[in-house]
Amino acid sequence: MVSGSDWLAERFEENRGHLRAVAYRMLGSASEADDAVQETWLRLSRSDVREVENLGGWLTTVAARVCLDMLRARSARREEPLDVQASESTRIDEMHTPRMHPEQEALLADAVGAALLVVLDRLEPAERLALVLHDMFAVPFEEIAPIVGRSEGAARQLASRARRRVRGAAAKADGVNEATRREQRKTVEAFLSALRAGDIQSLLMVLDPNVVVRIDDAAAGRAGARALHGAENWARGAVAFSRAARMEFVQTALVDGVAGLVLARRGRLFRVVRFTVDGEKITHVEIVGDPARLAALEIHVLED
Repeated sequence: MVSGSDWLAERFEENRGHLRAVAYRMLGSASEADDAVQETWLRLSRSDVREVENLGGWLTTVAARVCLDMLRARSARREEPLDVQASESTRIDEMHTPRMHPEQEALLADAVGAALLVVLDRLEPAERLALVLHDMFAVPFEEIAPIVGRSEGAARQLASRARRRVRGAAAKADGVNEATRREQRKTVEAFLSALRAGDIQSLLMVLDPNVVVRIDDAAAGRAGARALHGAENWARGAVAFSRAARMEFVQTALVDGVAGLVLARRGRLFRVVRFTVDGEKITHVEIVGDPARLAALEIHVLED
């Protein structure tokens, strides 16, 4: 004879894969998605669901609410002063140590579309929820509305606004010469290939000897340099950073219409690097880490 708790556990396991897919697309992090699924199970185990006709739908709603709370908490942390963010992010990283190897999480991101995750990260929490649930999982707006605390019409507008922002980010920047774009991208891809390989000599081949690198306060940190001059000075530091940062996703992009890179960690936009390319040499680099500045950039992630 199957007990009530065993029956609940079996039904939950039947839905676990779906719930994790929803949570991953909402949060962009495998470890946080696992946390959200676990919290959904805890809420199920504390609830009386004997009268629930569609347990799968009920679980999806609960998981979505958990994810929305996590996204709102994430947004609140972005608005805190940088020193508070630094200490808090350290504590959060300790609490949410990834249960997957970074390469495994990268594979999961590739399956979803890492570029899409970066774009989704630029949406407001309610926009992201409405778009993900409706467009990716066919949840009707009448069910989305109470999750976001809006009317059905307002929920529909959230998804529509999010859809426009996603499509806008994917559109080609106006006024960018296609030949120039290709040449810039070729140079930036050579830079990225050398960076991934830790090949300083190849980096120096694409950097102008007198390259100027400017780094905003958020990206530089308390002890970091805000401006660097010369290829030799920056190349070694860039390689060291790429090894230490453990980026799951680094991709060429158009940043405000010019060649650049986007760096994401656990599905979240973390840094943007914007390049000035003259011929086949990078002459200026700007590294942006400030959340407000990141949100204001027009980004088109370039994927083959």
